[in-house]
Amino acid sequence: MPTRARPTVRQQRLGAELRKMRLAADATTDYAGGLLGLDRTKVSNMEAGTRATSPERVRILASNYDCADESYVEALAEMAAYRARGWWEQYRGSLPQGLLDVAELEWHATRLRTVQTVHLPGLLHLSCYARAIFSSAIPALPTSEVELRLTHRMQRQRVLERDVPVPYTGYVHELALRMQFGGRRATREQLEHLCVVSERENITLRVLPIAAGEFPGAGHAVMYAHGPVPQLDTVQLDSAHGPEFSHAPAQLAKYDAHMNWMHEHTLDTRASRDLIHAIAQEL
Repeated sequence: MPTRARPTVRQQRLGAELRKMRLAADATTDYAGGLLGLDRTKVSNMEAGTRATSPERVRILASNYDCADESYVEALAEMAAYRARGWWEQYRGSLPQGLLDVAELEWHATRLRTVQTVHLPGLLHLSCYARAIFSSAIPALPTSEVELRLTHRMQRQRVLERDVPVPYTGYVHELALRMQFGGRRATREQLEHLCVVSERENITLRVLPIAAGEFPGAGHAVMYAHGPVPQLDTVQLDSAHGPEFSHAPAQLAKYDAHMNWMHEHTLDTRASRDLIHAIAQEL
């Protein structure tokens, strides 16, 4: 019997929000099942993200849970309505699901903010730079998987290039600009590429100079993906074993403050571009 695919982070999030709504209303799964004509097990599966639901069911639950936040309810209904097969699904079974979840999260975000302290922003990578990063993994990845990850990385960039591109702000520490992944030439080309793409209307790059001293979150990369309403924001952290996702209110508040700190202490866009260009010229 084939193994059932683990729900995506987006599917899990919809289920978690429905459960949160039910608990806030002090309602049981039996009560929810009665509203929808389902047994409690199917309600539990729906809240775990392993069973699909419909916009109509989302609205029925919200109404009976006395959830009066119409924008929030409609955002959940829209999540339930989305059944299109995303481009990332072509990699299912070939790449770790966490990589697919990152692509899905980016695709549905209304705004993206990232902080990078070692690597440059993945959504702005050139292939030579990205290949060098993937090739440095321990244990070493097979050449075929390096190339598959590279193709996936390049396709992720479509979110910044589609007809309605996602607004993107990348905060980059100066040290990341000086790390030579792929050697001097590849790094120089990557930095020159950053200078070019940072001119786009939807892309903002700001550099935290070494002279700024200590900073929050040193040592790890963060992505803050804004949802259609603030309650549906998500934070994604990079780790050695894959991406980690969080939407707990305390974590969202923490990393929103983290992003705001970076904005306050980084160079403005023009000064950032000048520094990137100067480092590229050194190479």
